[in-house]
Amino acid sequence: MRSRIVFKLFLLTTGLCLIVIASLIFGQTVFFKQFYVQQKTEKVQEALRSYRQDALVQAGDPHSEVRKEQEFYANTNAWLAVLDHRGYLKYADDYEMEVRLEHSDANPDLSGKTLLVPLYTVMDVEDASADNPLFPDSFIKEGQQIAMEGIMFEGQLYPQRIGRSTSNLREEGRLENRQLVAKEYEVVPRFASPTEYHEHYPSELVRGTITQVRMPQGEQVSRYTNRLLLNRVKDFQADLLYGDLTEQTSTVMDYVENEIHYKIFVERIVDQAGNPAYLFAVTSLQPVSEAAGVLRHYYGYIVVGTLLLVVLASLYFSRRIAAPLLRMDAMTQKMARLDFSEKIPVRTEDEIGSLSRNINRLSDMLHEHIDRLEQDIEREKRLEQTRKEFIAGVSHELKTPLSVMEGCLYILKDKVDSPRRDYYFAAMEDEVQKMNLLVNDMLELARYESGTYKMTMDSFRMDEALERICAKLAPDIGARQIRLHTHLAPVEVVANRHRIEQVIVNFLTNAIRYTPEAGEIMISAAEEENTVKVFVENNGVHIPPEQLERIWDRFYRGEQSRHRSTGGTGLGLAISRQILELHGAPYGVRNTEQGVLFYFELKKAKKA
Repeated sequence: MRSRIVFKLFLLTTGLCLIVIASLIFGQTVFFKQFYVQQKTEKVQEALRSYRQDALVQAGDPHSEVRKEQEFYANTNAWLAVLDHRGYLKYADDYEMEVRLEHSDANPDLSGKTLLVPLYTVMDVEDASADNPLFPDSFIKEGQQIAMEGIMFEGQLYPQRIGRSTSNLREEGRLENRQLVAKEYEVVPRFASPTEYHEHYPSELVRGTITQVRMPQGEQVSRYTNRLLLNRVKDFQADLLYGDLTEQTSTVMDYVENEIHYKIFVERIVDQAGNPAYLFAVTSLQPVSEAAGVLRHYYGYIVVGTLLLVVLASLYFSRRIAAPLLRMDAMTQKMARLDFSEKIPVRTEDEIGSLSRNINRLSDMLHEHIDRLEQDIEREKRLEQTRKEFIAGVSHELKTPLSVMEGCLYILKDKVDSPRRDYYFAAMEDEVQKMNLLVNDMLELARYESGTYKMTMDSFRMDEALERICAKLAPDIGARQIRLHTHLAPVEVVANRHRIEQVIVNFLTNAIRYTPEAGEIMISAAEEENTVKVFVENNGVHIPPEQLERIWDRFYRGEQSRHRSTGGTGLGLAISRQILELHGAPYGVRNTEQGVLFYFELKKAKKA
């Protein structure tokens, strides 16, 4: 059993742990990235809704907008931009130029107007920096005449290309909005011919003079260094202008660049002027990809280390769980061999602890019942031995009077006129009386031993009872010239008066029988706190110590008095023992310096 249960528990625990670990690894491999993306998406969308509800898109200065966008990134790890209804960055007036257009009869709607051009749409902020060695050669400066080519949407010109003159708009050194330029070539195939495209998306060529150039300073520069965000914003603007976007309130799009996945979030809102605006956010999914890649390489180490821990833990727990069961098995095997000396230690309050306690309780109960059974068997053996002794004693006690009566009858039959005829009749009458006394004592003892006899109790004076018994036996005491000494306390006891007097008579008669002539007998009643002790002591021959307990048996007499000349049936002390036990009274006998002392103890009567 030991090897089987430990091995089974070890396999079960190891298997369960491995299944759990395999499930975790499989789930992490398959679902972790999706879970991360979902959590990331929900977090950014919740931040965008909170951004909108807190009216953070209200008009403000560029400094505060940069701070808000940085806070958004710190909270969500996502870049944020607020766009106007045209798809331009709001609050981008720190990085733009003003161009006063020339008068042109070909473009009456634009002739003489001032056009604001966000510079982030056509150039990187690094190219406009004063630290850039190319900056002195840049034509983006106040007073510079330029040419612009763009498309018209709802009366608004959106520049696609900007150059020093119309001749270099298609040459090296020009500035361009790559997203709008790319969109042009993407859209043309939709139409039957370029003419049809230009009718739908009219293109304009204008000239003008740069009247003012504003460049970002300090922390405002960082707002325009995120090329990925700005390129996605310009893509969004191109799609918005060319009608490639649906009118959804919230849009989530996937984007991949350089094998890195991104999520793009667009929330359509309405600004205070009632114009549509957009919250535009971009977040990278590269961290989860990198983490998943690292975990895939790390899984080998995890599996080896975890497998070792699982094996050790499984072995430990299997042995720990099996240990109480093994102890129970060993104990029950001992119980089967009737060995109840061992107990299972109970260290827990769970089912195993409860089972251990029940087995210990069962062991105690079996031990108790087996001990009781052994006592019953021993008692039955003693009872059987007592029956044999009883039969032998009765046979012995009846054999003598029957023999005497048989002899007397034989003589009377043979010699009818014998002069001793009266003697023989007297002898037979004496033996009949002894037999009658023996039968009465046997019946009385049987009644006490039956277990059905009920002892009725009353209160009486113990000193008066002793005096009355002494007076009754005074002739027998005087015939043997015995000196009787009494010391009696005037106290009442609770008992059956007639049966207690019978006990005292048996004790005193026994004392008279075994006291030598001219000897002494002492009778005393000593009062204790709640009891009264009665002593009957006579001087004479001591009882051998090994016979002190046997004198209470039926028909038992010491070897020195085995003959019947001392009188008695041999049942007096046995009857006294039964009476005292029915009273629940302590009793006994012991040898003293002068002779033998019998005693018993009764409860005192409560005073009214």
